[in-house]
Amino acid sequence: MAADVPGGATTGLTRAPRLMPVLAKGVLTGFGKHPRPDAALPRTRLVLPAVRIGLGRAATYARVCGYDATEPLPVTYPHILGFPLAARLMSARDFPLPTLGLVHTGIEITQYAPLHPTDTLELTVFAGALRPHRRGTEVVMTTEARRGGALVWHDRSTYLARHRTAGGSGPSGDSAPDSPRAPGPSGDARDLPVRARWRLPADLGRRHAAVSGDYNPIHLHALTARPLGFPRAIAHGMWTFARCAAEAVLPGTATLRISAEFRSPVLLPATVAYAYETTRNGGTFQLRGTPEERARVHLEGRVETDV
Repeated sequence: MAADVPGGATTGLTRAPRLMPVLAKGVLTGFGKHPRPDAALPRTRLVLPAVRIGLGRAATYARVCGYDATEPLPVTYPHILGFPLAARLMSARDFPLPTLGLVHTGIEITQYAPLHPTDTLELTVFAGALRPHRRGTEVVMTTEARRGGALVWHDRSTYLARHRTAGGSGPSGDSAPDSPRAPGPSGDARDLPVRARWRLPADLGRRHAAVSGDYNPIHLHALTARPLGFPRAIAHGMWTFARCAAEAVLPGTATLRISAEFRSPVLLPATVAYAYETTRNGGTFQLRGTPEERARVHLEGRVETDV
C-alpha cells in the first residue's frame, strides 16, 4: 500500500497540464510565501484517469536515458508522466512553498509489477507531508500509477525550499547551488567500485528536456544557467537517476524499489563515473565526478528486489 495518503478533495483531469505554463504560474504565485514545516498543506489529489504512453515516446525517452529497450517500460518514466500534475499542485496559491528555487533532493520508486509502453495508466498525485530540513523545509510529493484499478507503481519525491532555519543555515553559504550535499540515511558517501565512465555532452539538458517537458533554463545553456547561479548548464537530476537505474536494474526485474539522494549538480559537459556494488537483495550505486572533473558524489542510491 502507498504511504502518506491524505484525505481531501479529488480533482479529475481530462489531460495532463502543460508543464512550462504551470511552472511559470508557480513563479508568480510564489511571491510572498514564507515556507515553514508547520504550514498547512493542501489535501487535493489530482487524478488523470487514462494515460496512454505509446511506443514512440517510450523509445525516445529510453534512448536519451541509456536504456537498452523500452520493454518493459523504464522504471523512471511514470515520474515524467506525473510531474506536470505535481507541478500544478506546487504552483497553486495555497501551496506553502514557492516553486522558484525548489531543489529535488531525493526520490524513491517502488514498482509492484512490470509496466509496458502499451499500458493505459491512472495517475494520482498529492502532497504527502511537510517536514523540517537543516537547510529549510521539505515537501514529499507522491505519485501513484494504477492499471486496471491495481496499484502497480509508486513514487515519493522530496523537494526542498531553502530558507534560514533555527540552526542558522540559510539560502546562502553552504547551500549555494554548486555546493550542497542533501542529507540522507547513508551519511557520508563511501566510494564504490567504478563500473563505467560516461561523457555527458553540453546539449544533454536540451535532449532530456525534449523527452521530459522540463525546459528549466538551468538545464538548457550556459547563457540561461548563469543568471540563476550556475556557471554552466546542469544535467537534470532525473536524467542522472534514470541513467543509473538503466544500469542498476537487471532486465526482467518484475518488482523492485529504487531510491536515490541527489548530492550535487552535474555541470555540462562533464565526464562522470558510475559506481556499483552488489548487496544481498540488490545493490548500491553512485554517480561521481572523475578526478579531472572534481570527484564529488552527484548522486547516491540503492536498488532492492525483494519488495
